[in-house]
Amino acid sequence: MNDPVNRTMLLVDIEKFSDRDDVEQAFLRRMLYDAVDRTMERAGIGETLRLRADQGDSVMEFIDPNVPVPQVLRSVISELPAQLKAVNRMASRGAQMRLRTVVATGFIALDERGIWVGGDLNHACRLLDADLLRAALRERPGDVALCVSQSVWTGIVRHHHLGIPAEEFHEVTLASKNGPLPAWLLGPVPASGQAAPSPGASGPAPTPVPDASGERPGPAGGTEAGPSGGGSASTSAPAAAPAPAPPPAGIHFTGGAPAFGGSLVMGNQHGVSGGRVDGDVVMGSVGGPPRPGRAADGHAPADATPDEDAPSPDDRQPPGTGEAGPR
Repeated sequence: MNDPVNRTMLLVDIEKFSDRDDVEQAFLRRMLYDAVDRTMERAGIGETLRLRADQGDSVMEFIDPNVPVPQVLRSVISELPAQLKAVNRMASRGAQMRLRTVVATGFIALDERGIWVGGDLNHACRLLDADLLRAALRERPGDVALCVSQSVWTGIVRHHHLGIPAEEFHEVTLASKNGPLPAWLLGPVPASGQAAPSPGASGPAPTPVPDASGERPGPAGGTEAGPSGGGSASTSAPAAAPAPAPPPAGIHFTGGAPAFGGSLVMGNQHGVSGGRVDGDVVMGSVGGPPRPGRAADGHAPADATPDEDAPSPDDRQPPGTGEAGPR
């Protein structure tokens, strides 16, 4: 294998090439090479300054490092779409083509069989084959989608060279079989396509759960207003279900045999049956007249004598005849 050499790499691929028949594929290959050749010639990049690798439905151009990279980029951004439009105007619907393109830089080497190899070339091929770049071409009206490598963005695009609209490039992370790849896409980011997850991400962020006050935890440890709180609530979050009303105060029994020891039972008692009450039980009535020798709340006055505190004969009931008497 020869020693690696530094090259600017231009990769161009025809969309849906395998969907065409043999005649259409042969025509598309000729038209692709013609469009690329005219684009390079208009940019002043002759055949002696570039090497070509034929990939069937795609072509790779390895451009001499003496050719400025901005010169290559300007030709791909402006001249290639113009040449492609001229070709498609004269072609039938089945012979029209749209292109995915990648501009990258790096080192490549020629092996013993005359094949270009290298890690930087593999990286560029992964960008060309990424689902997100395919989706970008599919969702835009133009016929060319361009993606540049991180090195091209850092060294060229972000410096706003003439004819290179840096503000129209968007940083993306493309999914590949070798992991997420950083890149920069010219034009809007597609709504569909497979984007790679951020490194270390294990899944989508959980939806904040409102607490008892109706507020959700904010991203920085604060809170944001929930459906019942102040401020503007997120319209995408479902409204919190209203809390059920608390049961009325009191003691409620459902089945069983409750037992009380040493308790005071007051108020209206209805349907007490089958229970067991131990100790001193004082029965009173809420809202009715007080018993003789008793205060309105059913208790004996503080200065009452033992005789006054004893129930009168009329107040006594035979066992088992009262509603809640002892049994």
